[in-house]
Amino acid sequence: MSTTPRLFVDAPLAEGAHITLPREQAHYLINVMRRETGAPVRIFNGRDGEWQAVVSEASRKSAVLAVESRLREQTGVPPLRLCFAPVKKSRTDFIVEKATELGASAIQPVITRRTQSERVRTDRLMALATEATEQTERLCLPDVSEPVTLERLLADWPQGERVIFCDESGEGEGAWGGPEGRARPMLDVLQAEPDPSGSWAILIGPEGGFDEHERAHLRSLSFVRAVTLGPRILRADTAAVTALALWQAVLGDWR
Repeated sequence: MSTTPRLFVDAPLAEGAHITLPREQAHYLINVMRRETGAPVRIFNGRDGEWQAVVSEASRKSAVLAVESRLREQTGVPPLRLCFAPVKKSRTDFIVEKATELGASAIQPVITRRTQSERVRTDRLMALATEATEQTERLCLPDVSEPVTLERLLADWPQGERVIFCDESGEGEGAWGGPEGRARPMLDVLQAEPDPSGSWAILIGPEGGFDEHERAHLRSLSFVRAVTLGPRILRADTAAVTALALWQAVLGDWR
């Protein structure tokens, strides 16, 4: 793994360009990473690939990078959107960080009837996603959207995009996991999909799961694939990581 710092910059990249870093990034590079004039830095902007640069000016509060040469051409990630109900702050942070690491192209917080944490700072989640992108060699940031209600999300669903609905419920006598209405294992559903190409989304519910009305509505939609992630109840953050990993292994860029 390279020890050269890697930064996302929101500026056009080309040979000979000079990039003035925002104060926070300059502080990180100069004061935290202890880089001086002439030190190498890798930079990317999500559009122009990854570039080799060097620190051309450095002070305690500012830094300028001189762009030298392209290291990698721009590439993207598979069209996979993670839709999840926000949970406690630390677990929401975990979901966003791991979704970025696992190659989600977009991250969409969803407010359901049982969602307990409706306050979401999208700017903070975007900062977490940016840091995870820098650390994992991705060349593009995930799109982090403002929260929407489940009803609005489904009403505006893009044509042709399929959704993996992680449905851990069952029906019939007893509590969770009744004998009727159980979803099929996610691996089986993905492998049986006749046309796996195109855009996909994964939908993870809140602590306590979707209520019966939400679940019935989801199962009535033609673009929804109800799946189970196994015989045990998973926390929302565990379910998100599990579902993303399964999708990447079967249909994504892990193959």
